Amino acid sequence: MSNATTITNLQQALRMEMTAAHQYQLHAHVLDDWGLDILAEKMRSEMQEEMGHSDVFIERILFLGGTPQLELQKSPAAAESLEQMFSSDLKDEAEAVDFYTQAAAQAAEVGDVGSRTLFERILLEEEGHKSWLETELSLLKRLGEATFSARYVSGSAGSE
Repeated sequence: MSNATTITNLQQALRMEMTAAHQYQLHAHVLDDWGLDILAEKMRSEMQEEMGHSDVFIERILFLGGTPQLELQKSPAAAESLEQMFSSDLKDEAEAVDFYTQAAAQAAEVGDVGSRTLFERILLEEEGHKSWLETELSLLKRLGEATFSARYVSGSAGSE
């Protein structure tokens, strides 16, 4: 049942998801430091979802007889502004959507329904992330950073 192209795509997906999880982890800490505790929690939620994605890719690689390589695609980078944070994440999510679309098609070509379905499920979730980021960027630009940021401060940030 093993297929070299599918395993290669699963390995790439694993790298992408691990990178995304660690990027969202860094974002959460940066946002906490900026006092945007509600948005920091949203980033922690995104981190957990991306870790869940990496788990299913590990399981699928093992199922197909591969050996998961736990590596990051690139090093996470701290953003200097909300616009930079959202724009960078949006670029990554758009790349993920393109990759998962192509990976699903390649899995379908070799009759690997399980991998195709997995890529398609993650693709739909990444489209949701992309849509959220587009909305947040639009709101940030329309409202300005100060007004936008007010939505993400609980009032208890830094009171510990």
